[in-house]
Amino acid sequence: MFSSVLIANRGEIACRVVRTCRRLGIRTIAVYSEADADAQHVRLADEAWPIGGPRPQDSYLRGDAILEVARARGAEAIHPGYGFLSENADFADAVAAAGIRFIGPSGTSMRKMGSKAGAKDLMAAAGVPVVPGYTGEDQTPATLAREADRIGYPLMIKAAHGGGGKGMRIVREADAFEAALESCKREAANAFGRDRVLLERYIEQPRHIEIQVFGDHDGRAIHLFERECSAQRRYQKVLEESPSPFLTSELRTRMGEAAVAAAHAIDYANAGTVEFIVAPSGEFFFMEINTRLQVEHPVTEQVTGLDLVEWQLRVAAGEPLPLAQDAIAQQGHAIELRLYAEDPDAGFLPGSGTLTRLRLPADDAHVRVDAGVVEGDTVTIFYDPMIAKLIVHDSDRPRALARLREALAACEIEGPKSNLVFLERLVRNDAVIDGTIDTGYLDRRDDALKAPEDADAVRARRIAAVAARLLHHGSGTAATDSTATRGTDDDPHSPWALADGWHGGGRAGHRTRLRLRDGDDVLDVHVVGRGGQGRIAIGDAPAVEIAGARLDGDTLSLRMDGQARRFRIGGHGDHVLIHDGDARQAFVFVTRETRGGDGGAAAGDLRAPMPGRIVVVRAAVGDTVAAGQELLVMEAMKMEISVKAPRDGELAELPVAAGDFVEADATLARLA
Repeated sequence: MFSSVLIANRGEIACRVVRTCRRLGIRTIAVYSEADADAQHVRLADEAWPIGGPRPQDSYLRGDAILEVARARGAEAIHPGYGFLSENADFADAVAAAGIRFIGPSGTSMRKMGSKAGAKDLMAAAGVPVVPGYTGEDQTPATLAREADRIGYPLMIKAAHGGGGKGMRIVREADAFEAALESCKREAANAFGRDRVLLERYIEQPRHIEIQVFGDHDGRAIHLFERECSAQRRYQKVLEESPSPFLTSELRTRMGEAAVAAAHAIDYANAGTVEFIVAPSGEFFFMEINTRLQVEHPVTEQVTGLDLVEWQLRVAAGEPLPLAQDAIAQQGHAIELRLYAEDPDAGFLPGSGTLTRLRLPADDAHVRVDAGVVEGDTVTIFYDPMIAKLIVHDSDRPRALARLREALAACEIEGPKSNLVFLERLVRNDAVIDGTIDTGYLDRRDDALKAPEDADAVRARRIAAVAARLLHHGSGTAATDSTATRGTDDDPHSPWALADGWHGGGRAGHRTRLRLRDGDDVLDVHVVGRGGQGRIAIGDAPAVEIAGARLDGDTLSLRMDGQARRFRIGGHGDHVLIHDGDARQAFVFVTRETRGGDGGAAAGDLRAPMPGRIVVVRAAVGDTVAAGQELLVMEAMKMEISVKAPRDGELAELPVAAGDFVEADATLARLA
């Protein structure tokens, strides 16, 4: 086994590799960009060295700089993680040429899979089912359009050298092909440095099921069963699980055998994933082989009880596969979700900023958290905005889903916006609960996770927020009109421990007034209480009788109009977070209403939703534009963002040009 390993990555996966190396007694060497000088992977590793500027091309994509550190620090092996250089065959070859082990497949195997087009041809020759399409060298628009007509619509345009859901477009009619091709090629060139594409038949309402494979240097290859990744948004995986609720035992066996055949076809060694698209009929087709560890590998670890990073290290060190195929079994059910800094209400635009509050559930027998950040860290604009991966495991799927809901309820994220509420709605969606979700469901049914809030539930959460505020914080802050001090009750969580409206010392109930902000609403709150009993009135709503209110840690229990209720409490200061078991709601207690909005943006202003680079400008000053017309395209956090006219009008200002880097909220255009 190696004595030292350099980790050529950052964030969550770098921290993940450090943990296994430390357990095995292996010294870890981290590298970092200027943006990551204080990152968690730098703090966790035994030593860490700078390799360049904040942009990936100036640091984590610089194979020469990484190799220089590896040589200087005596690294025996390099673990590439996922992304960045993990599937770069030239880098794998350079590592080997330097006398250092690359913890992954050979450059030769990568090259066979580096082109989706070549990979499909190779798999077809090996007897692995492939989707009908075009993978030819002729990339002229005329040839591609002609081949598209031959394949028929709908079809998929894919970047031939890509992954991660980037450089992919669905085209449903011939008139849309040219624009989709142009956009796909541009995104592929930006993300992968090459703009070659392939075309393939688009399977309607498919499932995405992948098989984890492992090979060693003695020619053995096995699979570690499947992961279903059908819950996707814009080709990005949102939820992954194992076993698949769709597969039969017979289909699971056939797909496993096909995946192993694919691994043998390229002499594969180390961890890899064979991805299949599966039609509703059960017919399955090869999509690609990811020649690296997947983001969702913890799902497989949870159901097999194996450490895949340890397997990677052992195989790279020349050891045989630790187990034979018949010694591996699936046990229980595991599900993974990815917590991202992104805004679901703004088209899931990636976010950035300091995590002013981050609470994640503690690891235990059923819950695992893989994170690359802690509270106080910054999610930067330069890299993937993942905050953490939340993985649960239990004896069966219903229990695993219940664990997942509990784990999500324990999460708190403040600072950049996050997809936390979206995920909580997702795991309560019927298509997820029933295991019937397909890859296009979330894009096709963008309203499915936007069910209107139940008015009674909102009211109950508001009442609970007030009760929690009085019990936990007292009423002596600027948010109230009275003074509160700690009483002498032995139980610090008791309502009687506060000398305020909940105290029973007076002959009559004490009165407390507060102001509650719920989104854009600021509501007056009136509380009368004595001896742990009370009435709470919020806004114009009728008062609610409260009894038995008690706060134990993060759990509030009380009776509302005689009905016993239980809530999870979070937040800090005058911020209170209430979770009723189904949904969360955040509140702020204030002394006076603050004015919202910027007050100065004209109705015709177009502002940058986040920092990024202008890649295309499609209009000029003086042009007459229509509402919804695309004026320019931004690239930010490895995705393209279309900026459109908010109304009809004449373009009066256009202060940006292609290639410009702009900050968040910068003016991109202005209509007269």
